Amino acid sequence: MKILLLCKKFPYPLKDGESIAIHNLSQALTAQGCQVSILAMNTKKHFFQGSGVPKEMSHYHQVETVEIDNRIKPMAAFGNLFSSESYHISRFISAGFTAKLEQMLQHNSYDVVQLETLYLAPYIPSIRKYSDALVSMRAHNVEHEIWERISSHTSNIMKRWYLRHLTEKLKRFELASLHLYDLIIPITKRDLRRFQKMGCKAKAVVTPIGISSTIQSQKPTNYKHPKKSISFIGSLDWMPNIEGLDWFIRKVWPGIQDVFPDMELHIAGRNTPQHLLDLNIPNIFVHGEVPESVPFIDAHPLMIVPLLSGSGMRAKILEGMALGKIVLTTSIGLEGISATNKEEVIVANTPDQFIDSLKYIFKSPQRQKRIAAQAKAFVLNEYDNIEVGKRLYEAYASQLLTAAV
Repeated sequence: MKILLLCKKFPYPLKDGESIAIHNLSQALTAQGCQVSILAMNTKKHFFQGSGVPKEMSHYHQVETVEIDNRIKPMAAFGNLFSSESYHISRFISAGFTAKLEQMLQHNSYDVVQLETLYLAPYIPSIRKYSDALVSMRAHNVEHEIWERISSHTSNIMKRWYLRHLTEKLKRFELASLHLYDLIIPITKRDLRRFQKMGCKAKAVVTPIGISSTIQSQKPTNYKHPKKSISFIGSLDWMPNIEGLDWFIRKVWPGIQDVFPDMELHIAGRNTPQHLLDLNIPNIFVHGEVPESVPFIDAHPLMIVPLLSGSGMRAKILEGMALGKIVLTTSIGLEGISATNKEEVIVANTPDQFIDSLKYIFKSPQRQKRIAAQAKAFVLNEYDNIEVGKRLYEAYASQLLTAAV
């Protein structure tokens, strides 16, 4: 089976949820015997400067990139106010990417073209024109839902109005695109229900983020004498991450320091904004982009994911749980992951709940060890990467067989 992945960013380095999700699933499909190629946008925001293909991407049959400049431009953003087009989507429309895609489609016979996120939907007409391939869309999120939540938390009246205006156009595009796919691949069952309520009639297979064997083999932390430190790692150019982290620092951290004066918070992430790098708050350490996520996560017994908005599934939560960390997150952060509060994960939504949760965690080393062990077992049982890839492969095989008949 020949599969072409279309990506709105070059999925490397493997330091953000989207890149990890693309990498792990492509590896799992390769393990099923598929020949997986990739065409990725090389954007200014996530620019890859390497001259060759990273060894971590050696499982791909072919790797192609097209440089595009999709940065937000003030004049274009203002002009979009008078257009019916979604500004979120239009920034990813590129003549160069179209030309490269059409060239690849004319020179190769693909069985499946898999769009990684809604932002590749504008290229479906080119796919239909030059290929008979099955067209699938892997939905990492319900895209407009993220922006609905962000706008609802925005205090500035004019900014909130503008975000809601953009969100409404993104929602219309997302709704209109649902009938274009042969198969939709939501990352969570919750997102599938949302798409179905929106009118999606396409066949669907839920394909969560799988955890690789490398992470699975890591030994759990020794909680006998735990260090009181918390890690946060995530893409710090993704608005929900910044929103949640800023809230945690302003609203939650002062209370934590009152109760746990020796507690440390360690923050890492790609494209860390200057206001975080300039923080001068006791016991908060901002590391910027770290070489590898696993050693950073493994250096601390706790991980926080304080999301107030967002959608889909958080890869870092699964990664932390697989490493035997206690993950402290909000209800929104846990969406799409069927873990149970105080069994495999800890859920808190208010400053007081975060503080009470830390008291609960540190009251008993045995409790810490139990939750960490259950978290690791849960992820290994529910999110094994090879099993996830096998389910999608079987769905593709079934669709292709039906189409052939």
